[in-house]
Amino acid sequence: MRLLFSAVLALSMINPSVTSANPSPPPPPTKREHVVEMHGHRLVDPFFWMRERENPEVVKHLEAENAYAEAFLAPTKALQETLYNEILGRIQQSDLSVPYRDRGYWYYTRTVEGQPHPICCRKKGTLDAPEEVLLDVNALAKDFPNINAAPAAISPDNRIMAYAVDPTGGRVNTIKFRDLSTGQDLPDQLENAAGDVVFGGDSQTVFFSTLDPAIRSDKAWRYVLGSPDQGQKPQLIRHEEDEKYFVGLGQSQDDSIIFLTLYSMKTTEAWFLPANEPAGQFRVVAPRKQGVQYSVDYHAGRFFITHNENALNFRVDTAPVESPGRENWTPFIAHNPDVYIQGLLTLKDHLVIAARENGLPVLRVRGYAQSDAGRVITMPEPSYDLGLGSNAEYDTDTVRFTYTSPVTPPSVFDENLKTGERKLLKEQPVLGGYDRTQYAVERLMAPARDGQTIPLTIVYRKGLKPDSSNPTLLYGYGSYGATEDPSFRAGSISLLDRGWVLATAQIRGGADKGRGWYEDGRLMNKKNTFHDFIDCAEHLVKTSWTTPGKLAIEGGSAGGLLVGAVANMRPDLFRAIIAQVPFVDMMNTMLDPDLPLTVIEYEQWGNPAEKPAFDYMLSYSPYDNVKPQAYPRVLVRTGFHDSNVPYWEGAKWAAKLRESSTSGEPILLLTNMDAGHGGFSDRYKAIRERAEDFAFLIQAMGR
Repeated sequence: MRLLFSAVLALSMINPSVTSANPSPPPPPTKREHVVEMHGHRLVDPFFWMRERENPEVVKHLEAENAYAEAFLAPTKALQETLYNEILGRIQQSDLSVPYRDRGYWYYTRTVEGQPHPICCRKKGTLDAPEEVLLDVNALAKDFPNINAAPAAISPDNRIMAYAVDPTGGRVNTIKFRDLSTGQDLPDQLENAAGDVVFGGDSQTVFFSTLDPAIRSDKAWRYVLGSPDQGQKPQLIRHEEDEKYFVGLGQSQDDSIIFLTLYSMKTTEAWFLPANEPAGQFRVVAPRKQGVQYSVDYHAGRFFITHNENALNFRVDTAPVESPGRENWTPFIAHNPDVYIQGLLTLKDHLVIAARENGLPVLRVRGYAQSDAGRVITMPEPSYDLGLGSNAEYDTDTVRFTYTSPVTPPSVFDENLKTGERKLLKEQPVLGGYDRTQYAVERLMAPARDGQTIPLTIVYRKGLKPDSSNPTLLYGYGSYGATEDPSFRAGSISLLDRGWVLATAQIRGGADKGRGWYEDGRLMNKKNTFHDFIDCAEHLVKTSWTTPGKLAIEGGSAGGLLVGAVANMRPDLFRAIIAQVPFVDMMNTMLDPDLPLTVIEYEQWGNPAEKPAFDYMLSYSPYDNVKPQAYPRVLVRTGFHDSNVPYWEGAKWAAKLRESSTSGEPILLLTNMDAGHGGFSDRYKAIRERAEDFAFLIQAMGR
């Protein structure tokens, strides 16, 4: 992300003002018109050429933009360093995750002060046993500074580890295998992999998926370890040719069943194979039915099928393994319009249901008897994030879950499912004297323009009053049915202690209030997402928490689409915008089927080949709706190796904003030339980047 000193110096020689307090932006990029005529529209894109990744002119432009942004933020360098030290000072740098047990071993990761990446370990039998290092990502990072690597699977006999290595963050993995008895890698190596790996019961057969040119997992394979010595190759077991579908692999909680799942954004088809028959043929659970999504869990000879056929918020049916087709599905948990079922954990004697009720995540526990109503695992705060933790064992009376809130650090609990006894295993340490009692959390319900109410959580330091003078950061996402439950961010304390209000809007397009909340914010309902966000911002203003001159917004990826759209709709409502790897060039992207995710996402945004969908997307696409008006100041971050949202989307948008804005506010573009969609994998570099974000916001607000 940061430019080398020599590049900054070179730019300053061309434009001496770059090192001053008010640097000038780089020269406007060259315009080369790219025209698309479709459905009666003529789309003219003057910056289409920025897609040419190998073009030296593109790289030069991105480097010039980086230098300008760094120069503009140079007066905040001391503040950035202060913020970096504050954030880092709250983190216990040498730390240990809570170990979880699986097949007689305790697995955990640890971090070491000064080392940017985790170390994956295990111990046999007891936590007092000698440590066995499985994977030290720091060692791999010597050759690939922005590497992502992690164990993918351990063989049933505990002897072999499959691990995935993504050298750039571009989501293309190499699967390697390590003999844990020697610590040496085997000659077997699987390229162009998605990263999901499942071992057969023989500990020699592995199942994995690979990627097509659009980085879509489209093929599933079977492979027998040792094949390089025998001249054998992986065996193709499924090629999903429909470009709207992904291929995924998984395993039942008791490890007895391997699942091969084909899924789009609207439809699912699952296949299964007994793990002790690794050379066998997969059988279908139920053929795909357009618009019907389902997931499959296994327990004691029955499949538990969570599906949305005639059940918007999903229901659960069971079916015998021998004949699992739809005609044999038996009701187990009925559909409830007030409860959105998101997933199951099938333990030997207990069923744990992850769901959402009243816009909040819940865990409901019950037995397998049809008449068992079960109970809800209760939480103490009004707004929180809750999820299942590492539950690797099958025969257990304990469920592990994770919990956090805007003021409660991430915590890991074990709860006895027979007695209800709950044990806190770890609350993430926050160093530097953090005291949660000094902060307040409120869950508001913001009125939407169509009569809906939008969950809006705010956190602030106690003593702060709603007197319209508070700098405020509003965050949102609102896509893909993802939920945005407010959680703890140690770095955010730096803003809270400077008098900021932090707000999270759970807008339509997410599934925060159930599946209907998602359906009402996608396809031809997508503008509800933007309207909800604007209505939340206006609610903060109307209730005197802030004013437009003190309000900043942030979103990433599809959340970048959000902030880009509302910037065009209501630029007067915001003082500053941070857009992380933003999906803003919607029309060009959705018109290019060769790009990753495009065809897959026809079911999310619409297919531009259809005129109503084309017209609707064009009416809100951020890049296509930039116009002469007074935009707030903007910081755009992109990743040069990003395969989800290519760097050129943010780069083109920044250029067009700068050309069109009448406010004189800076438009900053920072491209991480080493990273992909997830940014830095190096935790120290990631903290420095966040400190830079906060400095940008503080500079914009004057505090």
